[in-house]
Amino acid sequence: MRHERIFTPGPVELPDGIREVLGRQILHHRTEEFRRAFLELRELFKRLVEDPSDNFAFFASSGTGAMEAVILNFFMEGDKVLVINGGKFGERWLKLSHHWGLRPIEYRVEWGMSADPQRVRELLRENPDCKGVLFQISETSTGAYHPSEDIGSVCTEFDTLCVADAITALGVYHIKPSWGLDVVVGGSQKGFLLPPGLSVLWFSERAEKRLTDRAFYFSIRRELSKQKEGQTAWTPAIGLLLAMKESLQMLLEEGMERVEKRHRAISEGTLRAVEAMGLSRFAQKPSISVSAINSERSEEIRKELLKLGVRVAGGQEELKGRIFRISHMGMDPKDGLMVVGVLEVVLKRLGFGQILGEGVKAYTQTLMERGLW
Repeated sequence: MRHERIFTPGPVELPDGIREVLGRQILHHRTEEFRRAFLELRELFKRLVEDPSDNFAFFASSGTGAMEAVILNFFMEGDKVLVINGGKFGERWLKLSHHWGLRPIEYRVEWGMSADPQRVRELLRENPDCKGVLFQISETSTGAYHPSEDIGSVCTEFDTLCVADAITALGVYHIKPSWGLDVVVGGSQKGFLLPPGLSVLWFSERAEKRLTDRAFYFSIRRELSKQKEGQTAWTPAIGLLLAMKESLQMLLEEGMERVEKRHRAISEGTLRAVEAMGLSRFAQKPSISVSAINSERSEEIRKELLKLGVRVAGGQEELKGRIFRISHMGMDPKDGLMVVGVLEVVLKRLGFGQILGEGVKAYTQTLMERGLW
């Protein structure tokens, strides 16, 4: 029986240590044992973001739930916000803003391109009453990276909240809120290497001053007052929180600089490999979390990969049938080599005509150059 390997941008494969935690008998959440574990988890998260404050909350929800929590907790109906819309998830910020009565200004970025911080500056100058800038660090649908440090710097100039969806960036990039980020959203099934169902929302002191009371379940004030004490306002995702503790310990043991270096090398090696096979990258400035690869035969390629036990993702919305996407989140360098090798076999079978071994050679050379091998 062939074992299927998952290289989709969420959910990702679960490491053995995570699966071991998830397989344990569940704790009751109103116990001292859970309280201690949850407080330990909160300390680990502070180390991950390198910020000593308690300004963050976990929710039993997908990442979209935490995105909605952003809208409800930091903005009021009628507030003007700038939304960088460069893909399916940038579009989600736009839909959430409209749904809850905000007045979004859309900065539409061509899919596959990255936001221009200078254009953000121009739009904020034209709209001095803008309350926030909402964007993705890693736009999962296109594989594009938006320059979060530069956008954060621009937001600081205008005293505008910088809101970053880091759902496919946390656990991959060495993210520091000191870049000028005011709100950072994360989700469990991406770089944290967990099943779906848990989200996290970090916020700055500047954002804290903007907290509202519009939310009920997603109320940060209500949730945070409990979480600081090691409890939650509502029933928590107990198993996921305990597994998140294991996940953060794994990431911190490796060190986030090393984690980012690993992902960067695997991403670069994969893109160099597919180009050696005659394919091309879709994103102008690729995210290191996921590689989007151009091909009008992308669905055929994806299905053939699956026959050989490798599951990757297709394109979404307007990119369906035009690209396929390979996740690097949590990937070991050897996993990347396997994916490249299987992709070579598939392309050869489909008659692409490339020379076998060129992709593997490009990938291997990259990782050696980057000091991973």
